[in-house]
Amino acid sequence: MSALSVSEAVATRRSIRAFLDQPVDEAILRRVLEKARMAPSSTNLQPWRGVILAGRPLADLSAALLAADPASQPEYPLSAPETPAHFIARREAIMAERMDALGIAREDKEGRAAYNRKNYEFFGAPACLFTFVPRVLSPAHWASTALWLQTVMLLLVEEGLGSCPQESLAHFPLPIKQVCGIDDGEYFFWCGLAIGWPDPAAPVNRYARPRVPLEESVSFRGFA
Repeated sequence: MSALSVSEAVATRRSIRAFLDQPVDEAILRRVLEKARMAPSSTNLQPWRGVILAGRPLADLSAALLAADPASQPEYPLSAPETPAHFIARREAIMAERMDALGIAREDKEGRAAYNRKNYEFFGAPACLFTFVPRVLSPAHWASTALWLQTVMLLLVEEGLGSCPQESLAHFPLPIKQVCGIDDGEYFFWCGLAIGWPDPAAPVNRYARPRVPLEESVSFRGFA
């Protein structure tokens, strides 16, 4: 299989929420993460810390998350209290596409709740990368970790794998740190990344992903 171009990897990467019942070889993940070491970071601190779980440890963590106190809070705000309307519209647009693909009506609260629980089953993925950021570093180094994670996601596409970044897991930092062997006093838990082989037949992996026009987000000045 020929390698994808960067443009093809960017265009075809999407958040996968249905995976085949097929394990991922550790060697593939090691190859991806070895390459991802070259991701850029502020002053080359390379601040990210990752732990990949699979098999029994991942299943045990899933059970712990499903049984956790739903009132548990993340260590950082997942959304701004006064998010501007145009951002809310973008969020609602993608959610509408996703729920339509799943066949879940807007008013179906039980159906939505059942689907949300799949977050804590990692959407059936056989592996999940959990990402942590040192507490002593500035927010700039969260951005560095995001650059690393995007690099990982694109390299997974090159391998034929799919992934889904999961900020929803941030509601339960303590059980995740406990299973991953991470010191709570030293690290924030940021997000998970479900990893596996995408199910091509699942409608939730095929719905439209609206994007704003380039002119709405980028300006060009000073060009002849």
